[in-house]
Amino acid sequence: MPLLSLQFPDFDPVLIAIGPFQIRWYALAYIVGILLGWFYARALIRNERLWGGPAPLTLADFDDFVLWVTLGIILGGRIGYVLFYNPAHFIAHPFEALELWKGGMSFHGGFIGCVLAVVLFARSRGVSILSLGDLTCAAGTIGLFLGRIANFINGELWGRPTDVGWGMVFPGGGPLPRHPSQLYEAALEGLVLGIVLWLFIRSGALKRPGFVIGAFAVGYSVARIVCEFFREPDPQLGFLWGGLTMGMLLSVPLMLAGFAFIAAALQRPPLRA
Repeated sequence: MPLLSLQFPDFDPVLIAIGPFQIRWYALAYIVGILLGWFYARALIRNERLWGGPAPLTLADFDDFVLWVTLGIILGGRIGYVLFYNPAHFIAHPFEALELWKGGMSFHGGFIGCVLAVVLFARSRGVSILSLGDLTCAAGTIGLFLGRIANFINGELWGRPTDVGWGMVFPGGGPLPRHPSQLYEAALEGLVLGIVLWLFIRSGALKRPGFVIGAFAVGYSVARIVCEFFREPDPQLGFLWGGLTMGMLLSVPLMLAGFAFIAAALQRPPLRA
């Protein structure tokens, strides 16, 4: 082991085990992320100053929406992983696609699932699709932060080999120290992006429906592409065209869509002056 490296802490991915019943850190991250995001969104809805008046949806609307978005995250994230990252394996072993406890979720798939949940719920309730999407994206950064921390605890999705002083030797990652890229992603995709979106919201972004959606899409894409330079590609995919990774390629259309949402939001008159 190189002199300048850290040994990965001996985390147990299972937080609590009672007989066959287990609670894993990964599952807990999803649960806590959804709960904290729910409370955060409710606080935004209550704050009429952020909207210039009453929010275009009620607390009861968002409370009912939580189940929809939870299903969108889980189903979209898993289906996205199956289709984007390992389709050949799951074609050969289709029932393993149901084994969520073994990990394997795609952010981009989960994002598509959230979009579908937002559109379907908003239409069923007659509320603003864009405003509901803004709230969902603002709250989603909490789950992103906790999810990446859970990836680190699980010792998965580690980074590329490095000689930096904080390089870490991961179990299953070979003898070389690697970037703790999960922590980079937690910081950029979760913490930094969440703060940036909050600053936009404080400046009146919720009065321009769709702006927060666009800012989230652009911010996440930039953060993900940067972190992909430090993250080891999935072994079944490796590097793609020109040294790009699947995470980079999936982030490009998301970024372009984000710019389109921002441009459209700025062209429309605000909800209230």
